[in-house]
Amino acid sequence: MQQTIDELRSTFSCPGLDFEQGHGSLTKATVTTSNATGELYLHGAHVTGFQVPGQKPVLWMSKKSLFESGKAIRGGVPICFPWFGPNAADPKAPSHGYARTKPWRFASAVASADGNLTLELQTEINDFAAAFFVTFGKALEMKLQITLLSSASGPARYEAALHTYLGVSDIRSVSIVGLETTDYIDKVDSGKIKPASGAAIRFSGECDRVYLDTTATCLLKDPGFARTISVSKFGSHSTIVWNPSIEKSAKMADFGDDEWQGMVCIESANVASNSIELRTGESHTMAATISVSS
Repeated sequence: MQQTIDELRSTFSCPGLDFEQGHGSLTKATVTTSNATGELYLHGAHVTGFQVPGQKPVLWMSKKSLFESGKAIRGGVPICFPWFGPNAADPKAPSHGYARTKPWRFASAVASADGNLTLELQTEINDFAAAFFVTFGKALEMKLQITLLSSASGPARYEAALHTYLGVSDIRSVSIVGLETTDYIDKVDSGKIKPASGAAIRFSGECDRVYLDTTATCLLKDPGFARTISVSKFGSHSTIVWNPSIEKSAKMADFGDDEWQGMVCIESANVASNSIELRTGESHTMAATISVSS
């Protein structure tokens, strides 16, 4: 049974927290504190807003995003789980798994003395229990904890990603530092393995890269917005960098034709050879921290 707004307000009363009807009549939590403002939809446990005083919004949202039951929200931080991309065993299964298209249960809200507000949502998918913790503060902190409840066939393996969309002034003028020494899978070039470039990432066309075996912090340098966004992580050994550019944007109904200019994804993940194996009762936590500086 879905939680009503009145139930959420009475059960999880907390300074700086409210619940309201968002786009598509989907329920969202809104956060307003001295440190930050933000919002989180129960649909997909999807963070759709984060902004600190004196800065533009850190997360990017498509103006054409669908807010519909069973559909993924475009922008913010979708949760990809229990697989990333298409399901190799079932081509008809939804891309990126079920987590981003189902309602999650709101489980807790805790305000700290330093003005941060931490929200927890939970769900179950297949044999896994998932808990997602989001802290809205001077930084956006996200933790995805996966526990294998049971598996009759032995250990189970999964992929996961925090598919973070970041707002930029112009994709053609930004750069990403931190992955210069890491090889990557180039999905734009038929999935070929490419050697480390030795240079910062810059954008002149479609980019879809999966960097494996990396725990590096990425710095998104944006001279147009006069800011740097830091994406640090733990429990994550893959980083995906994505921008669809012109042609792919035009093929997506929930993505504006020109919106590619204002976004880039830096995703903290465990995919492909970095997928996670659990035995019954075991858990794994993957976390990402997004902060912004001038």
